[in-house]
Amino acid sequence: MTNNDILRSLRYIFDYNDSKMIEIFALATCEISRTQISQWLKKDEDPDFQSINDGGLSNFLDGFIILKRGKKEGAAPVAENEITNNTILRKLKIALSLKDDEMLEILSKVDMNISKHELSAFFRHPSQSQYRVCNNQILRNFIHGMQIKYKQDS
Repeated sequence: MTNNDILRSLRYIFDYNDSKMIEIFALATCEISRTQISQWLKKDEDPDFQSINDGGLSNFLDGFIILKRGKKEGAAPVAENEITNNTILRKLKIALSLKDDEMLEILSKVDMNISKHELSAFFRHPSQSQYRVCNNQILRNFIHGMQIKYKQDS
């Protein structure tokens, strides 16, 4: 999945308009314009399309965490310049206050069944031997499962 796909999906799942998207970025102390949001959300074939970099998506996810969980005491989070699927999955887990069982339930909505141990491996430090890379298929299925869960709930 591209960063733009993830941004589009989250906007759709939670029915955010441009103003809400700008507000979410602002929560992470990132000022962006309505034009920039529009360019990131366009289809890849559109001549006005621009891809959002890892830092931009990281800022959005940090703002999403603040929106859903509230601002944490201390310094604001610093957006990563490089973001992996593991980091994206972790930030979604934090923002939505998901427990492992809830994440597995979301994955099961799209017939992707993994064990609790496999899931926990995505959240380990990369230097640990049990660490596993979250591939695009897992992240794509998790976001699709989120769509099923959160669009039905609304």
